[in-house]
Amino acid sequence: MNIEISNIANLPSRFGTFKVKAFKEPCADGCKEHLVIYKENLQDVPTVRIHSECLTGDAIGSLKCDCRDQLEYALEFIERTNGMVIYLRQEGRNIGLLNKINAYALQDNGLNTIEANHQLGFEADERTYEIVPYILNHFKIEKIKLLTNNPHKINSLAGIEVVERVPIIMDSNEHNSDYLDVKKDDMGHLL
Repeated sequence: MNIEISNIANLPSRFGTFKVKAFKEPCADGCKEHLVIYKENLQDVPTVRIHSECLTGDAIGSLKCDCRDQLEYALEFIERTNGMVIYLRQEGRNIGLLNKINAYALQDNGLNTIEANHQLGFEADERTYEIVPYILNHFKIEKIKLLTNNPHKINSLAGIEVVERVPIIMDSNEHNSDYLDVKKDDMGHLL
């Protein structure tokens, strides 16, 4: 892989004081720049959250998903346990922001999240995780505790041993309860 890697910088935040490093990955439509947020003194087997970008949830606080809640929980968790968040630039399950908003519009008219993606010509989930083992190897990490409900993430980390899955369960609300049911019932998420 031809990955460009940034320097390390300090990132004081409302969740704690972290180190950050960016990884620029070339791809078919340009490049993706991913961010690693971590504590300076990582555990031997750190807890890692692989989080895919969700502008509407992470930045704006959308109630249609549980993304922001999961990200904030993960940042608080890694502050306490000296872990890591790998923030992947894969908006809308990797269909992009424009298509994600089009999927939202279809959901407003009664389709669920999978049906909306299919209507737009996409798989239910287009995300990939090939960059994650590269990032973990860069940090000389071979074993992790994975903070996730998504079994696909567990099975997508070639060469990395997941010694424990740490659940990340968030409360539902009236706007995301159907979405969470689809993740559980149709996508196999461990909720």
